Amino acid sequence: METFERIIFTLESFVWSFPESVFGYQSLPLLVMVILGFGIFITVRLGFIQIFQFKQAFRVLSGKYDDPKDTGDINHFQALTTALSATVGVGNIAGVALAIHIGGPGALFWMWVTAVFGMAIKYTECTLGAHYRSKNADGSVSGGPMYYIEKGLGPNWKWLAVLFAIAGSICALLTGNAIQANTLADVMNTEFNIPVHITGFITASLVAAVILGGIKRIGYVTARLVPLMAIMYVLGGLIILLIHYDQIIPGFITIVSNAFNPQAGVLGVGSGALILTLSYGVQRGLFSNEAGQGSSPIAMAASKTKEPVHAGLVGLIGPFIDTLVVCTITGLVIVVTGAWDSYHKTTLDPGGPNLTYIADSPDQFQIQFEDGLPVNGQMQRYSVPVDTMFTDPAYSIPFTGIIDISQRPAAFDESGEPVDRLYGGVVENVASLTSAAFSAGLRPLMPGGQFIVTLAVFFFVISTSISWSYYGERSIHYLLGQKSIFTYRLIFVGMHFFGAVVSVSVVWSFGDVMLGIMAFTNIIGLIALSGIIYKITRKYIETQNNNGQ
Repeated sequence: METFERIIFTLESFVWSFPESVFGYQSLPLLVMVILGFGIFITVRLGFIQIFQFKQAFRVLSGKYDDPKDTGDINHFQALTTALSATVGVGNIAGVALAIHIGGPGALFWMWVTAVFGMAIKYTECTLGAHYRSKNADGSVSGGPMYYIEKGLGPNWKWLAVLFAIAGSICALLTGNAIQANTLADVMNTEFNIPVHITGFITASLVAAVILGGIKRIGYVTARLVPLMAIMYVLGGLIILLIHYDQIIPGFITIVSNAFNPQAGVLGVGSGALILTLSYGVQRGLFSNEAGQGSSPIAMAASKTKEPVHAGLVGLIGPFIDTLVVCTITGLVIVVTGAWDSYHKTTLDPGGPNLTYIADSPDQFQIQFEDGLPVNGQMQRYSVPVDTMFTDPAYSIPFTGIIDISQRPAAFDESGEPVDRLYGGVVENVASLTSAAFSAGLRPLMPGGQFIVTLAVFFFVISTSISWSYYGERSIHYLLGQKSIFTYRLIFVGMHFFGAVVSVSVVWSFGDVMLGIMAFTNIIGLIALSGIIYKITRKYIETQNNNGQ
């Protein structure tokens, strides 16, 4: 198990970490650079389609071109809400908070930039998903990267399609499911002291009730759930911005000025601050809207349409809503309320699942603390560094001892006695930063504004799990056929409960590796098929011009 963990953590570091550049500064992670680079390339090649076809995208979404007789399982609106229910989620709450807390307010600006290019990526992958989809024996359709890689690139590339499908079926169980359940269970336990197994049982039951009915029930539920949860969360944010209307323009100025001259958050120091701000903004933006990861084209391929471009146009609306609307509201609320640079007292469990240890080398298992400060390595909580450790809740006695990653509990004082609780100034769960901002922002009107965030997390987790179940089952269907789907759904529900009640530190990393494989394989396919998407797009625009649309 120890060897397996090392392999997973090494792979995760290679794909997602911030490697040192030749200039000695932190650079963008490899995968982020590949996705963003493709976004810029395809935007230019398609003539900034996300801008010039934006109005047409909403015409398609309105149902103007819908025909119930067209091949597909759900209409464009249901397909978009299914895709959005997977992307509009915890990342919009926790991801934005993490980007701003670490990278400073300027990170939000780079999330905007990423969203613009992400719209072109979404258009490309969703159009290809519909263009190369397959009709199943039961009349349903299947599409996504595994189909356009195999059909578009030929049989010699089927190994790449299989690799995507394997990673997709595993990633759906973990990143899109178990980790979501773990996040919600942790929030409910922290806010309301509800045991994690109770939360896990309730949410697993809700997920089972929906996904066992297949894509039509998923589309039916998400078409109602996504608008409801988005309106609730966005309305709360807009009320806060209305209360703090005089801070909106200064907030935008702070965001833009910090994007180029950052006073970054907890990690931003010296000349590396700009790279850090840009890195976290780009990374969180891509993670939030899932551009390039290959998940959304699986949902959009189920659209009832005979024009693949329509699936792509509706797909590009996703990053606009997810990042340019929802993430912007979250970021502005955090900035205008002044919560972005605040620390929150938290209790740290040395044996808990969400403590990670960053050491000077992979072989270093101990972190020495003197006067509460790490002598070697670094301790983190939810990816946010813990600057100082204390042994009492009054924050008066600095921790002096050893944290040993190989043991649970992991903390020992100078005499070798185990310490079961430590205290530190850090964001306990990155969603709590957004909760603090909502609480402070709504305080003039009502107490308990943070519960809007808690309720949003509940809905977001359920909807994300529902949509990722479809992504996973389409992947397993590609690998093993129709008979495997029901068994996969049962495993998915079981993994949801499992994720809520157990330590998932390795699960997080394993899921991230699978997500990285999905993105790498998908981007290879998109690059290779960029000529095809260009021809499909030009033909559609020529037809559009001839019809005077």
